[in-house]
Amino acid sequence: MVVTGGFGLDRLNALPDERAGAVLHACCASPAWVRSLVAGRPYSNAEALYAAADAALADLSERDVDEALAGHPRIGDRPRNASSRREQSGLAGADEHMLERLAEANRAYEERFGHVYLVCATGRSADEMLAIARDRLGNDPTTERRIVRAELGKINRIRLERLCTQ
Repeated sequence: MVVTGGFGLDRLNALPDERAGAVLHACCASPAWVRSLVAGRPYSNAEALYAAADAALADLSERDVDEALAGHPRIGDRPRNASSRREQSGLAGADEHMLERLAEANRAYEERFGHVYLVCATGRSADEMLAIARDRLGNDPTTERRIVRAELGKINRIRLERLCTQ
């Protein structure tokens, strides 16, 4: 099920578990995160959903986080879903040279940390995302995992807010 906005919290609360899981999976690809949010329904309001999402993210194992990361395209690649396309809209005017530099940064990041470079791209330009990638390459793995979780939380929140918009 693809959700493009206007879905609504009441509708999410009313869905059968399997369908609610499919909707939430579009927000975060971690099955553990999805199961936690489905099990927590019904949510009295959007803030309760966001708090549950943050708590579920905090409880994810590193393997669960890796599963969530697998659902995200590389910055600069053609996004697979509407959410990623919308979030990476700051790349729309990027020229080939910029896209090549982003691809290089992605490769360096993946070699260093073993997973896709994740940044909350909403509202960011290609230059900003490249600068952030280059800066984060200097992080140690523990610091970077903390940052990745924070970025994942930002992305999840944006997607859940869009989901709850009526």
